Amino acid sequence: MLANYHTHTYLCKHANGNMEEYVENAIKSGLQILGFSDHAPVRYSTGYQSYFKMHPEELSLYVNEVLRLKEKYKSDIEILLGYEAEYYPLEFKNMIDVISLYPYDYLILGQHYTKNEYDGFYPGFRTEDENILKDYVNQLICGIETGMFTYIAHPDLINYVGDEKIYIEELQKVCQAAKKANMPLEYNILGLRQNRQYPNPLFWKIAAGEENTVIIGSDAHTPVDVFDKESTIRAIEEIESMGLKRVENNILEII
Repeated sequence: MLANYHTHTYLCKHANGNMEEYVENAIKSGLQILGFSDHAPVRYSTGYQSYFKMHPEELSLYVNEVLRLKEKYKSDIEILLGYEAEYYPLEFKNMIDVISLYPYDYLILGQHYTKNEYDGFYPGFRTEDENILKDYVNQLICGIETGMFTYIAHPDLINYVGDEKIYIEELQKVCQAAKKANMPLEYNILGLRQNRQYPNPLFWKIAAGEENTVIIGSDAHTPVDVFDKESTIRAIEEIESMGLKRVENNILEII
């Protein structure tokens, strides 16, 4: 593993350590590229404030620190400035307006809620509701079709426990849309390490059938998680066993 593009910071309110520690651990681990991709701030039209994103007022702090580290460690590692964001139909433009105040390198599509977050459902919760599954799938596809995202984080986050046939039919649509857009799907190390419902073998069977490309994402919330060697080796073995093609370095060159 030469690069990790899925890295959070303390500004998201659920990660630990200062940003320089993430860089130092990435260098020690032999990474050549480290992308910071904290949860993109949104100035919600309703006045709602997300509990897991940096505030819009903190954006300059985030950007300036990433750029400082980029310059300081330019001889040791390439550092990129990115965000993880959702496609929220009523709030997407508001999010883009905020983050576009400063140049950035990439966006990761990580759909953590359906609808607009404040009126939606967290797809990591178990559900048999087909409407929630379809909302999740439709919003991922809408996000893909914006053309603004580089890859999809934990596309198998949805914890649908209803009819398997419906799951296959719906998630196949995501895989097909990603394939058409030449957009990789992330095999998420955080989920693997913590034995979450993802990576979901059924989803990756669908992805293999559609010949999707795969990227490994650490989804680091602490400095030491920037590169988890044991989990990464396991992920590579699982990816290869399914015949999936893995992309890594440099992700920005394939879009």
